[in-house]
Amino acid sequence: APNWLKCWLQVVSSVSCGASSLRQASRALSPDMLAPNMKRCGQAVAVVARRRGFATHAPPAGDGVVRHDWTREEVAEIFKSPLLELVFRSASVHRMNFNPREVQQSTLMSIKTGGCPEDCGYCSQSQHHKTMVKPARMENVDDVLEKAREAKAAGSTRFCMGAAWRGPGQKKSFEHVLTMVKEISAMGMETCTTLGMIDVDQAKRLKDAGLTAYNHNLDTSPEHYSKITNTRTFADRLETLANVREAGISVCCGGILGIAETEEDRIGLLTTLANLPEHPESVPINALVPIEGTPLGDRIIREGKAVHWHDMVRAIATAKVVMPKSSIRLSAGRMEFSQEAQAFMFLAGANSIFTGDKLLTTANPEFSDDKNMFKVLGLKGKAPFTGNTAKFRPAWAPPAEEEQLTVDLSSFAASGSAGTPPDARARPHAAPW
Repeated sequence: APNWLKCWLQVVSSVSCGASSLRQASRALSPDMLAPNMKRCGQAVAVVARRRGFATHAPPAGDGVVRHDWTREEVAEIFKSPLLELVFRSASVHRMNFNPREVQQSTLMSIKTGGCPEDCGYCSQSQHHKTMVKPARMENVDDVLEKAREAKAAGSTRFCMGAAWRGPGQKKSFEHVLTMVKEISAMGMETCTTLGMIDVDQAKRLKDAGLTAYNHNLDTSPEHYSKITNTRTFADRLETLANVREAGISVCCGGILGIAETEEDRIGLLTTLANLPEHPESVPINALVPIEGTPLGDRIIREGKAVHWHDMVRAIATAKVVMPKSSIRLSAGRMEFSQEAQAFMFLAGANSIFTGDKLLTTANPEFSDDKNMFKVLGLKGKAPFTGNTAKFRPAWAPPAEEEQLTVDLSSFAASGSAGTPPDARARPHAAPW
């Protein structure tokens, strides 16, 4: 048989046995045999691979490149693509910039609950709605620091603090927040706060205290925003993000699915985020947990609507494609999704979760549940101040090599020292991963 036929048959045989590209199929061929027959071999690979369902093309040109000029039409085309193709694409982009096995564990604590003057239709902490959440005083600094130590011992590397405020204003409690940020960052943890709208001076004070990130979600598209709240505008949100950037703090900004938005609103939100002057280092994707007594919660419960796992996967995957260097955070609503669904979300590009049994005022998976999920999926925690947060490490935070290893809280109960906050005196041991 002529050389071209021998070459063709060997390549087809390789593809039929599982090779999915000409490069992979032709490794056993000598260059002098392959070169003259490249075209015919390539055709053979394409035909057989299509029949076997293999992808024979690379991700679209330009994927993985940071852009700030996305059109809604471009984002819509990505968002509406077949789900498996979209996930394959986003997973490929994710691997260009991140270790796909690393997922950051963060803990969120409400340091000031209830009594918020804003009228967000989904929020149980608004004073405009009658919910099970009652206004409470600001948490004591020492109590917050103890919670941070416990979170670090359980594997969290970022500690987030939320206050139900329109903004700090002239509140004396803001000084307590600065103390919390300074002390927790000195533990070697990343810190994040969400305190409502802040001006440049307040942002700079948070930066000086060592704040890693400031969370301020856009929630939804500019067109839908006025249907969610009447006490602030979309422009107010963008102004706070600009103030945070000016102070040199990393931005944590995303949105919420399930707030009576349309598919076009989801596309509008992602387009807006992707066209910010700088992409947020962190993009939380939340699924609304409907709360009785809130206008949106009552409506969702009455209509029996819910955010499905594939809605989350599609939003996460699209966010990863259009913001390739951003961490995508699988945030509120995680309790509603199975571990299998969450695994699909990690594959699509989610690389951060909130751990701990409570997320502000709603339930969240236990530390132990997440530990088991990480073990099953082969995931490992992300070290603090690495990747896209490396440049935000405050000078007084301990160097990575001096940071204490993860401590299992069960060791305290076993040793009879339950109730003793884990600190530098505790004997560390390696995390399971």
